[in-house]
Amino acid sequence: MTKKTVLITGCSSGIGYDAAQTLRKRGWRVFASCRKPEDCARLQSEGFDSPLLDYENPETITQAVAEVLQATGGTLGAVFNNGAYGVPALVEDIPRDVLRTIFEANLFGVHDLTRQIIPAMRAQGHGRIVNCTSVLGYVAIPWRGAYIATKYALEGLTDTLRLEMRNTPIHVSLIEPGLITTKFGENSGKNFARLIDWQSSARAEDYKVELLTKSTGASANAKMEVPASHVTAKLIHALEAPRPQARYRITKLAQVAYILKKILPTRGSDWVISRMS
Repeated sequence: MTKKTVLITGCSSGIGYDAAQTLRKRGWRVFASCRKPEDCARLQSEGFDSPLLDYENPETITQAVAEVLQATGGTLGAVFNNGAYGVPALVEDIPRDVLRTIFEANLFGVHDLTRQIIPAMRAQGHGRIVNCTSVLGYVAIPWRGAYIATKYALEGLTDTLRLEMRNTPIHVSLIEPGLITTKFGENSGKNFARLIDWQSSARAEDYKVELLTKSTGASANAKMEVPASHVTAKLIHALEAPRPQARYRITKLAQVAYILKKILPTRGSDWVISRMS
């Protein structure tokens, strides 16, 4: 039997790294890609195939796909589009170039990679495409507009792709995590410091009170976080179940947020979110 193969993006840490480790233990051949050469080198030292893949760089996507297909004889069982980042800021303070760049990483690169692997899946007669969005792919909160915009868009694109693949042997699923213990928040903070000129904002005081103060203290939501292994458990079902689900909501927060969004009027859900965020 041909060994099961999966390409995972964003494997330097967190969700991607946990998924790569666990799936390898389950017998998958894992191509654990990263966007930085030093992270690829570290994973290669751990025995992984680790192609360089940066969603913002189309050439690395094409090269990574070529490397994977060459290594597998032209086949690929699954892709887990996991890589993404955030840039916290008020919507009015997000520069156009910053918004464009985060869409390159969180949406356009995902789309490019997916398009390039579909022909191999179609030729082999099976495949799994799993896209990682977020509870913020269907619920908005303040300060996360750029990230939320990309995840709302990815939800729509993935839902459409699933419908279009309905009568094919290629299954498409969404994974929608709530709060997961990763370096995502830390990395988002670095992006904020590098890309957002908050001192010039008309609401600079709000940044001090609402964003900067909270980011330097203990997270009030930390007790709601779960380890990345919770995501991997759902990913395993999406990859191995005969009938994978269309979407997997992970953590009670993701489930409750979905229910509240459905049952409350918009102003009601806005009130709840403003109290929680």
